[in-house]
Amino acid sequence: MTYSRRNSIEEQQEAAHQAEYLAALCEQWSLTLDHIDWQRWGMQALVKVNGVEIALLLELGQRERDDLLCLIQLKLLERAALEAMPAGAELKALMWRPIAVVQPQAFLSLWVVTLETDERIPIIERIRNGQRVYELYPFDAADTRQLAALFGDLHQGAYHLGEQVTIKEHAQLYSGVIIYSIPPGKEASGRKYPSKGYHTIAGTAYTDGEAATYLVDCHDGFPHLIQQSQIVQEPG
Repeated sequence: MTYSRRNSIEEQQEAAHQAEYLAALCEQWSLTLDHIDWQRWGMQALVKVNGVEIALLLELGQRERDDLLCLIQLKLLERAALEAMPAGAELKALMWRPIAVVQPQAFLSLWVVTLETDERIPIIERIRNGQRVYELYPFDAADTRQLAALFGDLHQGAYHLGEQVTIKEHAQLYSGVIIYSIPPGKEASGRKYPSKGYHTIAGTAYTDGEAATYLVDCHDGFPHLIQQSQIVQEPG
């Protein structure tokens, strides 16, 4: 439905201002802002970035700069994760988590996007041809060289590679095998990215003294990055 005040001078001016602001913000962040039809729809105009629906201009106009960038980033991460799924799958992302990796890398950041199906999709953020893009990261849990390139040299923790364990993460239990061990202090920092309408958890840090951090492959996509205190059971 067309916004009831779309013909008012005040709304036209506000919509034009917000569209101009978003265009400048996207240019600074190397993103492509699609055309915003604010002349017709006013503040009810739909905003798209890189072809991905973000929100109405009215909603975005109520957000601060960092919150705007966060929302756009999460939407683009979600779209990249969904594109990795079979065609026709109507899913949503439940969690976004940035993964701390050894620098430098060929990408800007690595994320794990968890879908409604509990599948964990690794997505990288990178600059290509001057544009910021989000795409599936070709991860192989059996490639020890790739693991070392991402997380550094293998560390010998209290648990060993190949051990079957049960872990607790976000109040859920998962069973899997330890595939890598990271030295203490290499865990991702606790940055959170709240977004209205989503349950976002990003980089939650668990402290456990000098215990190592483990990568546990639970056969649901990218392995779980957990602290020793999250290991709740060892099969007998």
